[in-house]
Amino acid sequence: MRTWGYGGAVGASFLLAMSLSATAVPMLASPPAPGCGMGGYKAVQGLTAVPEPGGVGLTWEGDRDQQVRLRLVAAGGAPVIRELAVRSTGGGWVTVASNVTPDFRLVSGLRRITNQQLDPLAGLGVEITPAIVEKYKWEAFWDAPLNVPGGQAEHNDTTPPVRGVLTQPGLPRTAGEVKRAEAVFQVNGCEVTTSGARMEVAFPGVQLGVFAGRLQFTVYKGTNLIRLEVIATTNEPSVAYKYDVGIKGLAVQPGARMVWRDNVKDLQQEHRWGTTIDPQPIVLKTNKRVLAADVPGGSIVAFPPPHTFFWARETSANLGYNWYRRDSASSFSFGIRQAEGEAAEGQGGEGDQNFALYSARPGTSQRMPMYLYPSVAQGTAALDAALAFTRGDRFKALPGYQTMATHFHMGLVGKALAAGGLGAKVPDLEVLKAAGIKIVAPIDGGGATNPAGASDVMSTIPGIDDPKWFHWSRGLGAPPELNIYGGGAVAPAADEGRDRGANPASGRGRGAAGGRGGGLGSDPYGNQARYYETARLQSGADFVVMPNAEILRGEVARSLGGHSDILFSHPVYWTQGRAASQALWEPNATYGTVYHIGTTADMMEMTHRENLLVFMPHPRSKGSTGFPDGIKDTPHFLDANYRGIGIRWGMGLDGSERRLCEYRCLALFDDMNNWVADKPTPPKYVQAISELYGENYGDDVYANNPVNYVRVAALPAPGDWTPIINAMKSGDYFFSSGEVLIPSYSVQGTGNQRTIVAQVEWTFPLEFVEVVSGDGQRTTQQIIPATDLPPFGTHQFRIPFNAAGKKWVRFAAWDSAGNGALVQPIKLGVH
Repeated sequence: MRTWGYGGAVGASFLLAMSLSATAVPMLASPPAPGCGMGGYKAVQGLTAVPEPGGVGLTWEGDRDQQVRLRLVAAGGAPVIRELAVRSTGGGWVTVASNVTPDFRLVSGLRRITNQQLDPLAGLGVEITPAIVEKYKWEAFWDAPLNVPGGQAEHNDTTPPVRGVLTQPGLPRTAGEVKRAEAVFQVNGCEVTTSGARMEVAFPGVQLGVFAGRLQFTVYKGTNLIRLEVIATTNEPSVAYKYDVGIKGLAVQPGARMVWRDNVKDLQQEHRWGTTIDPQPIVLKTNKRVLAADVPGGSIVAFPPPHTFFWARETSANLGYNWYRRDSASSFSFGIRQAEGEAAEGQGGEGDQNFALYSARPGTSQRMPMYLYPSVAQGTAALDAALAFTRGDRFKALPGYQTMATHFHMGLVGKALAAGGLGAKVPDLEVLKAAGIKIVAPIDGGGATNPAGASDVMSTIPGIDDPKWFHWSRGLGAPPELNIYGGGAVAPAADEGRDRGANPASGRGRGAAGGRGGGLGSDPYGNQARYYETARLQSGADFVVMPNAEILRGEVARSLGGHSDILFSHPVYWTQGRAASQALWEPNATYGTVYHIGTTADMMEMTHRENLLVFMPHPRSKGSTGFPDGIKDTPHFLDANYRGIGIRWGMGLDGSERRLCEYRCLALFDDMNNWVADKPTPPKYVQAISELYGENYGDDVYANNPVNYVRVAALPAPGDWTPIINAMKSGDYFFSSGEVLIPSYSVQGTGNQRTIVAQVEWTFPLEFVEVVSGDGQRTTQQIIPATDLPPFGTHQFRIPFNAAGKKWVRFAAWDSAGNGALVQPIKLGVH
């Protein structure tokens, strides 16, 4: 089965470049370059390197009772895989590739700050200066540097200013902003370095468009895994980019074929080589991003990192992340690729406006990796061996914990009604269940307008049985008369959706604009009741739907600061807006106690009376730009029920990050705990959130969503989510991408000399664990390398920790693919 992609003029240019490059294999008859420098090499049992003319030969113990051999040379100025071979222990070597070369391609565009970021900054009174633009543009969500010309559908004025801001050009974008390139190699030898139980072979002398750096191979004792990547920097000022990578020059042999599973029914598919030369790469929407090249006696699987490969979008639709190509009568190539936009892959809709790509801050070392997995297995057995690193794209069940994912814009009630009733199966939930998620919290529970209260409200909910409610689906986009957020909708203000761009002369922002909506008739609580009933009916003994609400408009939203998520312990009925003479709560014959929320104090009082928690989603980005920094000293932020922030990587994804959401989220996580270190309030936590508007069968849900492992022995009964709230309130949970787990953690001892004790489990080779602490002003990282540990391992870390002067501490673990897990901080007190 072939799935074709790369549509339009953008795709045509890329395809032409790919086609022309098919003959760019270096001439191996050229005199060999000098061999590899071995100064950084240290022999490790089961992992050896031997110098060879022009290069080096690596041999190591793999997994599944296999051994791997990789011979690398510099030939014709390019790095070449002279041989990649694998064998079962005691068996003969099977060469799965010989005389093949890496094939890297890059597309870059111009990073812009967006109106969605300028608005909240202006609301805080921040003057938009060049320094402010430089600081925040890297965290953009509603930016799409490859969407040329762009600017036609500005998604309610959230995209970059049409008129520009300061020196940033406006929209539409021009074709000249987009630069396309393939790697140009001018290597002259290589360097071999041992790091624990892994070995790196670096070939300096790579130019990849606006980037310059090195190509690197990394192999790991205990697994067949090979990491192939370009590591490079740029000094250009506003680079956003994507990359594709593969290997080319593989021999077409009898029995050779490409093998994958389709992304919906998970059935094996294959392509056997005929005589047709492919003028363009064949794009595949493979299941779980893995593609195998079977050759006589073995195979090679290619796949990307499971999470750092994806910047944030509002859909996890599979855009085709693998490709293959018949280059000549005797050779083929294959690898991984990143799409250039939702519309380019047939998805369309306004999602093409938030295809933000990677951010490349000047001078940072951007990593562009692909994983290769050679094996004596073939077909689906080889695919399964590679998928072990993501546990088959399923979050592992841990005894005593429940996996929880939150902040889905799924319009649950409307989708259930469309499927036949409030208890009917909804694809979104079925897909999340299949990924091993046990608790799902859609943000569909916003408070209704209070007919007797203020008219400027946070969000309003239309009739949920209205077809417009669930109009958002892949490719349809939101109906023009509605702006769907948080499971609700706001009737746009008269000036919404128009470009009010920042004043290009003064650089001042446009000011924050709140949505306005009307009341919901005589029963403002009916839709809430229907939402809670849907949550109850969609729950069962092994799965729970837990209500959540995102507050993002109106006077209370502005005073709360940025966006706010409210997590519920049980059904609570409330309206947004409170008249001067109206009580905060009052009895209601149908719904019991009902609340009228007019201020932040009202909101926090309701959270205490009803055991609710508040988190800020996507902090320092989107509509939360400038927050929670702007509210760090307010009573509501310091309240114990304002638990912290909700994070998902990808908004401002930077290829130089060693940790998920390192620049934006983890720095803020530590800042927050320094803010409250000397205050009588608990530490601040992070929860894992999504930002997806719809999930469907075949989507890459696992790759795009972190989870919380909440310590709850058993799922609560439908309608009572108190055990989950209590665990999250006390910090009894950890954040995880799925590959790294922390089943147990404690800080032992008293006084200044403590011990951090953590049980860690991982799949990809582990990179390091860290103890992070703060003194109320500064953050300290104590990093413990873990490169000597094998893949697919478990280990109890016992780390001495000097607590002198420290006010709080937390622990995290990160693997070599950028995946990780972190626990919530604890306060240590003053020493």
